[in-house]
Amino acid sequence: MDTVFIVMAIVVFFALAFDFINGFHDTANAIATSVSTRALKPRTAIILASVMNFIGALSFTGVAKTIGGSVANPATLQNGEEIVIAALLGAIIWNLVTWWFGIPSSSSHALIGGLSGAVISAAGFGAINASGFTDIIKALIFSPFIAFAIGFTLMWILKKVFARANPHQINKGFRTGQILTAAFQAFTHGTNDAQKAMGIITFALVSAGLQDTLDVPLWVKLSAATAMALGTSVGGWKIIKTMGTKIFKIEPVNGFAADLGAASVILTATMIHFPVSTTHVITSSILGVGSAKRFSAVKWGVAGRIVMSWIITIPISMLLAALIFQFIKWVWL
Repeated sequence: MDTVFIVMAIVVFFALAFDFINGFHDTANAIATSVSTRALKPRTAIILASVMNFIGALSFTGVAKTIGGSVANPATLQNGEEIVIAALLGAIIWNLVTWWFGIPSSSSHALIGGLSGAVISAAGFGAINASGFTDIIKALIFSPFIAFAIGFTLMWILKKVFARANPHQINKGFRTGQILTAAFQAFTHGTNDAQKAMGIITFALVSAGLQDTLDVPLWVKLSAATAMALGTSVGGWKIIKTMGTKIFKIEPVNGFAADLGAASVILTATMIHFPVSTTHVITSSILGVGSAKRFSAVKWGVAGRIVMSWIITIPISMLLAALIFQFIKWVWL
């Protein structure tokens, strides 16, 4: 039993480390547009994002249950804690690599890829819950397209409504509005992203026989929410620069539309218990808004490199986690 608790402590450490890294890796998701338009000062934006991420993380648990039970059944897996450790390490490594190069890749893709890769490495393809895994992949794939469409539509409507308005007054008004949408976006980020660490810890608890259900304990909620908020407080300036300036020149009205569209998609996904990539959703919303403003205004070369990182994240994190599990098996099991 002592060994079980030691391994579980390692799981919790790496899960909270992942949540912390997710916080600074994805800070840009909530505040890049508001910082780039000077609606918020960088430090103020990060404090706002930290607080709203924390509140959001404590508000829902549906996504955590999806992560904890849809990829594989933790109650039937041997070495479930070691599988989780391998999954988390694979996701953490990829998150740090993409953060270092300023690439807004998906922490969600990295974690889902890492978990599935570790499960396959430990128990074979038959251990994967095909229907649950497919549903998660569908949500990850389709949500960016929905966000693009909503961002495009919102910006098109705003262009029509304010076509004759004074540009200075428009920018002033929407710069104030961006404070609210940045807060809303940070809240929704917490409702979805922080739950992934909660789900992975719960997965390990069930696998270790320490609890029988996928209900998230209060201590897991509080620790994951705190780790996410602390990570957010550090900030991810390289990714903020990519999101806020390198896709297209964002003005307050564009930032407002992008934030509102993305946050709406993320919150809807949270309400129906689907994990989505906040990075993908927000980037796609920015692309949609930019396309509505003027298609040629979008730097599609930068967008293409971002999309490429999306495509490779799941297979790379799967491979990393699979190799790490085999290493753990060799030295520990």
